[in-house]
Amino acid sequence: MFFPLVSRWRYVIHLILFVGAGAALGVSPAAADDFQQRQWHLDAMAAQELWSVSTGKGITVAVIDSGVDPIAELRGKVVDKKNFAGEPPADGGDGNGHGTHMAALIAGTGASGGTQGLAPGTSIISLQTDYRNYSVLDLSVESWIRSIRYAADHGARIINFSQGVSGLPSDEKRRLQEAIDYAIGKGLLFFAATGNDAKVDNVAGYPSSSSGVVGVAAVDRSGKVAKFSNFGPQVKLAAPGVDIPGRCEKGGGLCRYEGTSAATALASASAALIWSKHPTWTNNQVLRVMMQTASKPKGKVPSQYIGYGIIRPGQVLIDGKGDPGEPDVNPLMPREAEKGKEEKPAERPTSIATSPSGEATRRAESEDGRHAVDGLASPDSGDGGSGLLWPVLGMGGGVVVLGAVAFFVRRRRPQSRI
Repeated sequence: MFFPLVSRWRYVIHLILFVGAGAALGVSPAAADDFQQRQWHLDAMAAQELWSVSTGKGITVAVIDSGVDPIAELRGKVVDKKNFAGEPPADGGDGNGHGTHMAALIAGTGASGGTQGLAPGTSIISLQTDYRNYSVLDLSVESWIRSIRYAADHGARIINFSQGVSGLPSDEKRRLQEAIDYAIGKGLLFFAATGNDAKVDNVAGYPSSSSGVVGVAAVDRSGKVAKFSNFGPQVKLAAPGVDIPGRCEKGGGLCRYEGTSAATALASASAALIWSKHPTWTNNQVLRVMMQTASKPKGKVPSQYIGYGIIRPGQVLIDGKGDPGEPDVNPLMPREAEKGKEEKPAERPTSIATSPSGEATRRAESEDGRHAVDGLASPDSGDGGSGLLWPVLGMGGGVVVLGAVAFFVRRRRPQSRI
């Protein structure tokens, strides 16, 4: 499905994989507590255990997106904001829903029944690059470049980039890479969504395909690679990205979304948790332990579906696994990347021993991220992956809505309508 272009647009939104009804239904405020219980990814990643060690305090994440609204669960979390989107369109645009959702998944406090972020102690820099969700206008690549450099110069440790575009001309691609190199050179980690059109044409986009960027794919609650999740050499890690709750973009209530956008936000949050616990580590060391402790794919590593595996911050924070290694060596370099292959996937779920002390029990549970026992993706399977990552959790009561979050945009030739 394509939206019509207007004269000042060089790019067009590409909406992918609508699931179920086209209109998203909300969850009433009375069901807010139940909504938070349905944030299955928090249980799957043993968030309560993680927060006993780290909440991400002291780490600032730059969310380069459509802007961040001042919702209750982000009150006091946005420490800086900058608008690189230029003058607003005559109709005012369609809001900041996407960027707000990403920020909440990272740093939301759960206040007023809203989204509980995976790293609630983190701070957010909101860098707005457009007035519309999921779209790219004439100056957006330039706004991306300016945003990336701003993040590097204003205290961010992590860049969350839940956007993407394909078909960049060589000059724009080069200038985007220069900005990325600048940020990484200043010690930042850069996570970018790989896209949601695997079932259509699986276009490799940017910045997820840019050198040094950690491209993030999406998996569902069973640990299977999402059928929409783009695959290829740009995929470095994977994270939950299916059936993720968030505020509805228009009107009240709460909705469920899917996409590699959400997976990227959760990868950024995981990095923030680890970095907060180990503040003297460099960006290379944080990424290295994430790669080493990820739940590995079956077969070749890295896999074109989940890269070096599905993120498991509990392995680092609770179990103390991972060798940070050389601080100045990029783990995505070919020889270094081999170290991400060391840990083999579990053949079966690890049994959990009981202990009167409780401490041994918690450690045994966290041995595989508590719920994250296997994270297996087979390149030979038709849907890009198979195997159990987490047990299927109950949904509880209330209204559950499946609605696709489409973030990925594609370059098109300018014309009046597509």
